[in-house]
Amino acid sequence: MKFYALILFIFLLASCNDQSKVEKEIEAIPIDVQIDRFDKVFAATTEQNLPEVKRKYPIFFPQQFNDSIWIEKINDTLQNQLEEEVVKKFPNDEYLEEVLEPLFQHIKYYFPKFKNPNVVTIISDVDYRNKIILAENMLVIGLDNYLGSDHFFYEGIEKYITKEMKPSQIGPDVAEVYARQFVAPPKTRSLLSIMIYFGKKLYLNDVFLPNIPDAEKIGYTEEEYLWSTENEQYMWRYFVEKELLYSTDQKLVARFISPAPFSKFYLEIDNESPGMLGRFLGWQIVKSYMENNDASVQQLMVMDAEEIFTNSKYKPKK
Repeated sequence: MKFYALILFIFLLASCNDQSKVEKEIEAIPIDVQIDRFDKVFAATTEQNLPEVKRKYPIFFPQQFNDSIWIEKINDTLQNQLEEEVVKKFPNDEYLEEVLEPLFQHIKYYFPKFKNPNVVTIISDVDYRNKIILAENMLVIGLDNYLGSDHFFYEGIEKYITKEMKPSQIGPDVAEVYARQFVAPPKTRSLLSIMIYFGKKLYLNDVFLPNIPDAEKIGYTEEEYLWSTENEQYMWRYFVEKELLYSTDQKLVARFISPAPFSKFYLEIDNESPGMLGRFLGWQIVKSYMENNDASVQQLMVMDAEEIFTNSKYKPKK
């Protein structure tokens, strides 16, 4: 037993050393994060200097809208209050730089063609469906969607949505936007294929954001993540026994993939469960594949779901 314990210790030590080496290489990648605070610029805009602001930021002022629209917005008390709340939460660029610089370094390490984007922050009228937008090489962040899960501006929005509307979710949301560029779309409409598609994107969160909790990578609370890990074997047995994995019934996407208050097993446990449990299981399958096979992150992105599943040796945790 002592011999096997020693072998395990040496293996873990070697693995940690390899990880430390990779992280040191990543830290050495030069990334200069420049943040353009358009939210502050618009907050300081007046009717007099509006033409100048429009010339500098034409992308945010569509030509079909008359200036009266922007003047009304400038003077809107609710808009002004929203601007104040954003500045309170993000008074300077320090937090954003601390999140984005290491994230961009990790993306650059695994995908060398990555180009450092122009980061622009805006107020989006709490458009939580489009918190982050990547347009060509411009990364637009709607800071008013990250004021804190319990912020009074989010009253009336369902809890399963507001739980992700906090500053710590900026990193995972930006990573997810880039993951869409790297992960090949599912080749079939089967539930398994869709699960592994999202599992790949979550695995990118593992390599892009190694220092954040797993719960935040998927947008769960700690309690929801704990429930998922404790019930992993039970959920997997349900998926297998109900023959859901190769089903192409699109209702399964709403039940187990799409953001929702809970997943729909149509059992008593539904109200205890978090949504997106299909994504969670897909994530575990992908992680198992990468632990048991010699494949690069880039290879994983284009690999067929069936190949990943077959060679993953996935066994749900008990």
